[in-house]
Amino acid sequence: MDLLMSNFNFLALLDLNQVQLIVVIIAAFLVGFSKTGIGGVTMLVIPVLASFFGGKDSTGILLPMLLVGDVIAVWSYRKSVNWKNVFAPLPWALIGMLAGAVVGNMISDQVFIILIGTIVLFCLGILVYAEKKGKNFKVPTGTWFYITAGILSGFATMIGNAAGPIFSVYLLALGLQKNHFMGTNAWFFFIINFIKLPVQIFAWHNIGLHSFTLTAVMLPVIAAGAVLGLFVIKKINEKFFRLLIISMTALSALRLFI
Repeated sequence: MDLLMSNFNFLALLDLNQVQLIVVIIAAFLVGFSKTGIGGVTMLVIPVLASFFGGKDSTGILLPMLLVGDVIAVWSYRKSVNWKNVFAPLPWALIGMLAGAVVGNMISDQVFIILIGTIVLFCLGILVYAEKKGKNFKVPTGTWFYITAGILSGFATMIGNAAGPIFSVYLLALGLQKNHFMGTNAWFFFIINFIKLPVQIFAWHNIGLHSFTLTAVMLPVIAAGAVLGLFVIKKINEKFFRLLIISMTALSALRLFI
């Protein structure tokens, strides 16, 4: 009885029911895992959180956890970053973020959810196309491509924290080795997510004490995911894992339209 009351008080403190708590724990673990291991895992988290918490509120829950994951990733790959490749797309990404901030503040939560689903499916389309082409996947290298990639990354990250696949295509164009890929990706999203924080606190009002409390409670879970990510990225059949995540994420995203 005492244990039951203790669990009830804990859930009441976090303002969650049991199912929501399980979803948040899974999301926190996968955030840590994605930041140091297989980046596509985050795509699964986004539509699932949106299903249980709503569109805009789900991004408020996810962003502080992403920032914790970013800090871990930046530290883990601190020796593997090319600053030119981090800063080159940033001005264009900021334009995309501004557009996303304006759109996100104008639409209803139902439209927000549909927009998240659309962006996730678009990003999955990029991943599927890249997987299908394999070594024959040719990434454009013109200036227009980098501008487009920056703007789309900014918009997608502002609306649904879903810019990973778009920015990955940009990094593929640079021909980076795995560690430099991870380091450049980590620093770019740390900067972007840090910039997004005040926008969501003061303009969207979807991040407050509750979001930070959840993130603080989930710190050990995020860290555990990050440790596993560092181990798995060296061991796992990455192609099979990506295909599994793509399939699961597609189903989760499609659910947002129902």
